[in-house]
Amino acid sequence: MKANTNQIRAAIDAADPSIRLFLLHGPDEAGAQDLATRLARKMGPDAERVDLEPALLKSNPGRLADEAASLSLFGGARHIRISGAGEECLEAFTLLLATERAGNPVVAIAPSLKSSAKLVKLATVARAAMVCAFYMPEGADADKLVSTIAREFGMSTTGDTATRLALATGGDRAIMTRELEKLALFLDADAERPREIDDAALDAIGADIGDAEMSRAIDAAIDGKPDVLGAELARLNEAGVSPIPVLRQLARRLMTLAELRAQLDGGAGVAHVTDGIFFREKAITARALRHWQSPMLTIAIDRVREAERAMMGAATAGSVLAEAAMLAIARQAARQR
Repeated sequence: MKANTNQIRAAIDAADPSIRLFLLHGPDEAGAQDLATRLARKMGPDAERVDLEPALLKSNPGRLADEAASLSLFGGARHIRISGAGEECLEAFTLLLATERAGNPVVAIAPSLKSSAKLVKLATVARAAMVCAFYMPEGADADKLVSTIAREFGMSTTGDTATRLALATGGDRAIMTRELEKLALFLDADAERPREIDDAALDAIGADIGDAEMSRAIDAAIDGKPDVLGAELARLNEAGVSPIPVLRQLARRLMTLAELRAQLDGGAGVAHVTDGIFFREKAITARALRHWQSPMLTIAIDRVREAERAMMGAATAGSVLAEAAMLAIARQAARQR
């Protein structure tokens, strides 16, 4: 069934046994991860978490239903998480929702899936599933999210500090949380010592991630200019900019290109499909549409998502993973020109 985030939170908090699958899709992967973490906390610190790869489910679709019905080795709680889920999981999810018994809840995070995907449609009509789309918060929604996370750290926003943080972090929930955590340490804030976030605190340690600075790197990747991209990445690295929001903005641009490319494949013209594009991006978008084909866009989007997931793990190569992914995309674009 289709649900909003509040409904899914309520189902998680109530430990509703009738829900076997939580399908969280859309580009705001950090928002989906937040709900997946909420389920893990609800299951308890001793619960066993089973991570399954989409490639495994494609080759062995019955594995998911088996894991969902299996008891923990020590008899405790158990839950299953699938990151980067895509249409290759369709048969596995179909078997999961059709099985008679599945006591362990499944959370599937699918940042590349659209509402029209077969997997999303399957979960939407299933009573034992809840599906929710996650999009990057913008405008007032982003400001509200900053204020909400700030309260969790014992802080309140003042003036336009919520807007400043929302813009500086590109609406990225994970980056917002890290920045607010730094601010809480700087202000010595917690629930018992509430503090206000003012402009002085942001000027002292706040994030300073400009859209224009990131856009230059993203433009170079999409336009197939690895030499320019290398220089832009070095500059961002020197400025201490986190690669996560850069990757996520690149993913959004690639997904927009994929949607426009699909319209072109359907017979529309370049001038028509780029009519509503922001004026600064219109020329590069039109140029990109002439050499980016749908299959290659899918590969590029997957590459960005894989790099982001790899960076989230422990003891990773960090920004090197993001830089390698972006340079690979720039070289891929250059070969298509």
